[in-house]
Amino acid sequence: MGRDRGARRGRAEPDRARRRTPRESRTVGKEPAIDRSRVWARIWAGVRLLAAAAILGILAARLGAGPFLAGLRHTEPGALLLALVVTAGTTACCALRWSLIADGLGVAVPFRAAYRTCYRAQLLNATLPGGVVGDLHRGYEHGRSSGALGRGLRSVAWDRGSGQVVQVAMALAAVPLLPVALRGRTLGVLGVVTVVSAVVLVLVRREAGAALGRAWPQVLVLSALAASGHVVVFLVAARTAGVTASTPHLLALALVVLLASAVPVSIAGWGPREGAAAWVFAAAGLGAGTGLEVAVLYGVMSLVATLPGMLVLRTGGVAWVSVRTSS
Repeated sequence: MGRDRGARRGRAEPDRARRRTPRESRTVGKEPAIDRSRVWARIWAGVRLLAAAAILGILAARLGAGPFLAGLRHTEPGALLLALVVTAGTTACCALRWSLIADGLGVAVPFRAAYRTCYRAQLLNATLPGGVVGDLHRGYEHGRSSGALGRGLRSVAWDRGSGQVVQVAMALAAVPLLPVALRGRTLGVLGVVTVVSAVVLVLVRREAGAALGRAWPQVLVLSALAASGHVVVFLVAARTAGVTASTPHLLALALVVLLASAVPVSIAGWGPREGAAAWVFAAAGLGAGTGLEVAVLYGVMSLVATLPGMLVLRTGGVAWVSVRTSS
């Protein structure tokens, strides 16, 4: 009889050990989905890096190391200083734009904090694979600190998206300045992007109204100013590399190259930008090697221009408007 009670106790203890709390019961079924999402995220990250590496490898195989080395060799202190000054202005435009959008979504961030954080995001974008890690970190930290992770991430998505939409509009306006060989393909790509953007705006028009609201004129102007600043840096890179084409034609080429650089398939910003520059410069009769050289020089100038972001990394970040979840 004692053995029977012992056997029943032995069978009961495993049963109790197998019991889960209500919280564990809710989450146990989600573990495989989470694992799968992580696997797919890693696969996509690997594909992006391989694509960027393939672009750079093809360029090196066809054009040699000369354009890469020439871009580094033509780096001048004056050009770097100008890139620092212009980027300080474009960063201010982006920070103010983000501050306006975040305020509309109810996760306000002060301009000073936004300015410092945008510098940090640019530095991370320019030094880490993918080219968007800094912005993801910016949105995550803001959302976590303000107690609204989703809206914090979406504020950065709207910030970047509004800038890209304005840049597409500027590129469309500059299409007549492109070489004839580029106009058809460029119009096709920009047309598809425009249609997709319009569909997205219709689908999320309520949040678009909240994010942009009455601030849309300021967002439009700030986005145009920021894009113009990047174009100025590209033009300086082209002139520093010795390109003598007219400024209007270089402006049109710069807008196409900068749109390509926004594609999140890069190694710290390198890859699509260099491929697009080689393509459009070749179509314009300036030579693929010249385009690659200008893109390399622009990449170096842009990287140096983001170095003030190291000051934010050194001081450990910024103080957000809300710290309800900072613990």
